[in-house]
Amino acid sequence: MSQAKHTANLLWGAVALGALGVAGSYAATGPERFWANWVMWFVLLFTLGLGALFIVALEHLVNAKWSVPVRRIPERIATLLIPAVPVGLIALAAVPVLYPGARPEAAHHPILAGKAFWLSLPFFSVRTLIAFALCLLALWMLVGGSLKQDASKDPAFNLRARKFAPAFMAIFALVITLVAFDWLSGLTPEWYSDIFGVYVFAGAFLSGLAATALAVLSLQDEGRLEGVRGDHLYNLGGFLFAFTVFWSYIGFAQYMLMWYANLPDEVIWYKVRLEGAWRLITLALAGLHFVLPFFALVTRDSKKDPRRLRRVAYLMLGAHVLDIYWLIFPILGAPRFSWPELSFALFFLGGILLWIRSAMQKGEDMPVGDPFLREGLEFRL
Repeated sequence: MSQAKHTANLLWGAVALGALGVAGSYAATGPERFWANWVMWFVLLFTLGLGALFIVALEHLVNAKWSVPVRRIPERIATLLIPAVPVGLIALAAVPVLYPGARPEAAHHPILAGKAFWLSLPFFSVRTLIAFALCLLALWMLVGGSLKQDASKDPAFNLRARKFAPAFMAIFALVITLVAFDWLSGLTPEWYSDIFGVYVFAGAFLSGLAATALAVLSLQDEGRLEGVRGDHLYNLGGFLFAFTVFWSYIGFAQYMLMWYANLPDEVIWYKVRLEGAWRLITLALAGLHFVLPFFALVTRDSKKDPRRLRRVAYLMLGAHVLDIYWLIFPILGAPRFSWPELSFALFFLGGILLWIRSAMQKGEDMPVGDPFLREGLEFRL
């Protein structure tokens, strides 16, 4: 049996085993914990695909040439938005269970009563469907058009993509804000933060960058992506380093302003995360999401070292999982991680890896129809 077939069988086994645990967790642990896990993995899946699509659109927006040889990688990862849609539609069933603003008693709450229409399940669902439709439209425009260009060699796609990229940035801003305020801060609707959407954006972009870097390195190990050199890796490492700092800045700025103001309706969100076992998870998140990757990539040579870049990419994806867990699970009280969480991890991680493995076989490894591919391959720092 080939190594690829063996890996695929292991992943299918993980998905099947995870599915059994997921199916049994609802009755064993209750609806709140089941739906908290489901929403967590939906948000992770959706932000990973959205972050990768942002990378694609950013290249077209700024007309970058260096990234053309590796653009097909985030294009393929962005297709995770396709399975994210049905997962998200199922997640709507979690709204009456987890989100206080969607419950009937919210109409009598002194704070939530004024937000009752916005937080209600019908309007929540409408916003979610609009977000899904806009993302699929952007995926069709940016990724579908790029795949067609492999055969057509039509340079007009570059012009269309560059014209669409500014519109996508507006779509992205709307969608990432809806994810942040509906699916995440909506779990504690009495609390609010003006920069919470930026915090979620930073995490989504970082996860997309980490997945892109990891996939590029994996394809290079297979002898694919000929012509992609250390200078391309250096730019990927540089983006990872820069946005590690950006994520940390936004996270700390949000905390510092609320700590300084010390307003009860603001500090309650952090109070939960700075007590008991959550304090340790908060410190671990700071270390894994900032301290370790910062010092791992701070030197010039480290940003293009394949082994170090691979380790940091794995670390950043793990930190993103921990970040989403940290954002969602405090509504259940003390941290929880046992067989239900492991089952969801097996089911969704196995499914994500199987999807990406399949996506990596679609189309050419590079956008061979792009007229700027040669210039991108000749890129030197």
